[in-house]
Amino acid sequence: TSCPQELCSGCFWREVLAEAVATLIFTGVVLGASTTPGPLVPAVAGGLVAVTLTCVLGAPQANPALTLALLCTRKLRALRGAAVLLAQCAGAVLAATAARLALPDDAGMVTRVSVPVSVLTPVPVGAEVLLCPQVSAVGTAGQALCWEIFATFQLALTAFATTNHAAVPAGLTLGSAIIAGALAAGPFSGGSMNPARSLGPAIVTGVWDNHWVSHSTPDFLQRPHCRDG
Repeated sequence: TSCPQELCSGCFWREVLAEAVATLIFTGVVLGASTTPGPLVPAVAGGLVAVTLTCVLGAPQANPALTLALLCTRKLRALRGAAVLLAQCAGAVLAATAARLALPDDAGMVTRVSVPVSVLTPVPVGAEVLLCPQVSAVGTAGQALCWEIFATFQLALTAFATTNHAAVPAGLTLGSAIIAGALAAGPFSGGSMNPARSLGPAIVTGVWDNHWVSHSTPDFLQRPHCRDG
């Protein structure tokens, strides 16, 4: 299918709209839940909304990391992938804008790794002091990166596995993977696992400290997408 024909396809624009709406809802729910202290409530909220979106909107990606995985594995055309990525980012920015207007402050909008913590990293006496800033109460930027990669990897692996097992409920498995990843990586990196969820609040609040951690995620295959008949 050529690019002009694809742009005239109703399936193309339905998928783009579904991605924008799904990312808006997912980001909004997680940001609202992030006003409570600790990673438990945002993790559960993210998992539950993922289950709902999978059932209602037909398993949208709602995650640029998973969309890039489809592009890298040639499961998604370049034009469709670019449109989906833009829609996801736009949905996240709209959700972050609405959240900033509704929430009392911006503390819960940025991922934990984006909030510097004034804690010195101990080094042995006589050892060379390395520039390894501590970005959360329990870890450095390097540790946050490792946990973010691990959390995103297990989410992508779960998404890949559900495509090969039709009997497995995709919404339940993906929701569980989001909860597990957010709980595991939450204390270190915020457990975003979703570049759009981190990008939207960063654009709205202007907080970009250590933001690169949320974008250094692995690429893996995601579930099937809408195709033209």
